[in-house]
Amino acid sequence: MKATGSPLPYCTGIIPARYASTRFPGKPLADILGRPMFWHVYQRAMQCSLLQQVYLATDDHRIFNAARELDVPVLMTSPQHQSGTDRIMEAAEILGLGRQSIVVNIQGDEPALEPKLLDQLLLPFVTATGVCVSTPVRKIDPCEAISPNVVKVAVSRLGRALYFSRSPIPWSWDGSGPFLGHIGLYAYSFATLERFHQLDPSPLEQAEKLEQLRLLEAGIPINVVMTSYICHGVDVPEDITRAVELLQEDDYESFTGP
Repeated sequence: MKATGSPLPYCTGIIPARYASTRFPGKPLADILGRPMFWHVYQRAMQCSLLQQVYLATDDHRIFNAARELDVPVLMTSPQHQSGTDRIMEAAEILGLGRQSIVVNIQGDEPALEPKLLDQLLLPFVTATGVCVSTPVRKIDPCEAISPNVVKVAVSRLGRALYFSRSPIPWSWDGSGPFLGHIGLYAYSFATLERFHQLDPSPLEQAEKLEQLRLLEAGIPINVVMTSYICHGVDVPEDITRAVELLQEDDYESFTGP
């Protein structure tokens, strides 16, 4: 836990860490440079200047015990959750966060997460009023935009998301874009997170398999933050090699300590 001079309401980062994974069972415990992956995510998140505290939220005693041994704040949550957002909501309730709090959903498979990206994610809550949700996007090239695994977003002049899709949007006759790729990090006001949790899955969400569309279909605005940072998630065991390379390139010792 840490304190800052931030003008924000109390900001809490929560890292969902589920044991079960179709492509990579036990992924949060995967060894990276001698420490489990969740430890690296936690250490990177703690470098964010606008977060007062960061917790791991898991459904598995193996992850829970490993976190305790490494002095990572951890919460045991239900194994029945259908999404990371539901797990985040339970963790926020366990922590008794106030209704004016901001809750950040930090992906648990980003061991090389750039802390400054989290700062950017929280900036709309500093610079504007009435912000419900913020999420980052980056410019991508047409080759990336073709992939359904890269989520695209159309953005209004006011900097709010109009739509998210696995298809290339907006359509252009020559296929040149411009395209914006979505990065799956979110900062929620507590009230918005609670509302999201209460909503049923929406038709567009189910069609695209994109949870954030539930918010747009309910009329909840999503503020978009432009970034140049790129996330490198670990989806399969083979991705560990790239994570190690990134950590070693980025002054690994400054995060691990002596």
